[in-house]
Amino acid sequence: MEKLTIQEQDAMLAVWKTGEGSVKSFMEAMAPPVPPYTTVASTIKNLEKKGYLRSRLVGNAYLYAPAISEEAYKQKFMGGVVKDYFENSYKELVSFFAQKNKISADELREIIGLIEGKK
Repeated sequence: MEKLTIQEQDAMLAVWKTGEGSVKSFMEAMAPPVPPYTTVASTIKNLEKKGYLRSRLVGNAYLYAPAISEEAYKQKFMGGVVKDYFENSYKELVSFFAQKNKISADELREIIGLIEGKK
């Protein structure tokens, strides 16, 4: 699985949000400013070539659908971030955000609740 560019990530977020759809439907799901149609169409084709999307021809238009789930992508690349930048420690990751005041005590308690609920 190849890491996506920012433009590809934006397109994939729209695809994951939409499910199966056309380039136009993905553009409707994208946050402004939305790139021109030709740019989004080119990005979608690149994502298909990379294996992130599959397509099928319906009439004279292509419909695209995710070939990789958002969860699988997050798992792959967040694991890489943790490995490369936080000594393979999720504790270090959470500690980093706590020190930068990017996560509150209430959010940490909620995370602890999620962890304890899975035991």
